Amino acid sequence: MVVLTILVAALAFVIGSLLYVYKYRGKARFDSFNEYVRKGWPIFSPLNCLLYMFTEKRASKPIMDVRQFPELKNIQDNWQTIKKEVMNLHEKGYFEMTKKPDAGSYYDLGFRTFYKYGWSKFYLKWYGYTHTSAQTLCPETVKILKTASLVNGAMFSILPPGSQLTRHLDPVACSLRYHLGLSTPNDDKCYIDVDTETYSWRDGDALLFDETYLHFVRNDSDKYRLILMCDVERPMSFPGKFVNFIYKGLMRFTVVPNTEVDKRGLVNTIFSSLSPIFQKTKTLKQTNRPLYLTIKYTVNLTLIVLLVTILAASIQALHSAYTYLVL
Repeated sequence: MVVLTILVAALAFVIGSLLYVYKYRGKARFDSFNEYVRKGWPIFSPLNCLLYMFTEKRASKPIMDVRQFPELKNIQDNWQTIKKEVMNLHEKGYFEMTKKPDAGSYYDLGFRTFYKYGWSKFYLKWYGYTHTSAQTLCPETVKILKTASLVNGAMFSILPPGSQLTRHLDPVACSLRYHLGLSTPNDDKCYIDVDTETYSWRDGDALLFDETYLHFVRNDSDKYRLILMCDVERPMSFPGKFVNFIYKGLMRFTVVPNTEVDKRGLVNTIFSSLSPIFQKTKTLKQTNRPLYLTIKYTVNLTLIVLLVTILAASIQALHSAYTYLVL
């Protein structure tokens, strides 16, 4: 009976979470449920909502006051040192190398769809792993990042002139997103819109926002935008920290290499192996749509069942922990 109650509660929470993110969270809305399914990562909505519930007030909005996160100040204070290293990477063509289809860095499950817009990146660290290539090519930046314990992941990001990143949201809420302008157009024509709030990058200025709100980027200027992009620890109370510990553990499997000297995460390895199958699936979408839809919804349903199981286990663990502390 207890197990059944937990499963029912978990299912109700899953449905409520999906509805909340789709219909009520923030000011920006999905144009349709189909857009939510394609760009909203609904599979992660329940776990994300658990984190939203326990997030501190200073981080419970689309764009935050970075001054309320003093642990990040040293990074901003050293922006010119960081800029020298990213400009060296840019001049030597590393941003072009990391998006070549024959490179391990190409198979980035979280950011791969941005390559078609000219966007690229160079990882510095990612949830417990500091990239060997970054330690060699960007030693000062790596040292500076070590002074900020809140930083879970970091990369350099480039967006060419005349490009854009269409409206989307990031899948997991375990961190907040930090941007530090390094070499930007310093122009309002280059901006990000986060839940209808607009921010234009400037050299040496920092932005902190919740990337699980709908957002989009445009660079309508004639200059490149180069920034430092970090995943920053989401400040939460204890129950949230417990769930986030599990979440961040999963993120360790998503490490993407810059070059051959770097470690490859399990997800990167699997994704690169399955890439040929994904290409065939895209072809199937055009030649046999009924079969394509059958496969698609079978996979999605399997993921939902898996998520409900994980959520039920998390609720049971939280209940057990609470009972233990009370007794």
